[in-house]
Amino acid sequence: MAELFATGRIVDFILVLMLAEWAVLTLLRRTTRRGLPALELIVALSAGAALMIALRAALLGEPWQRIAPWLVAALFAHLIDLRFRYKPA
Repeated sequence: MAELFATGRIVDFILVLMLAEWAVLTLLRRTTRRGLPALELIVALSAGAALMIALRAALLGEPWQRIAPWLVAALFAHLIDLRFRYKPA
């Protein structure tokens, strides 16, 4: 288990799970017509994916200049996701 973290492979595993989550949620949306529309789902998952990539870079000891852009990307994706979800009264 320690090797998964030391090599950053744990993040790769989580990203594969996120891809499977996207596939399942997309299939459910198509069959039941319930759930997030495709664009909203992609934006929501991209925020988490960007955080995971930043984590992988940090686990591998990358300099902050390689970590920061992923954190900024996560922030923008999160803000876009909030905009999709915010429904003024």
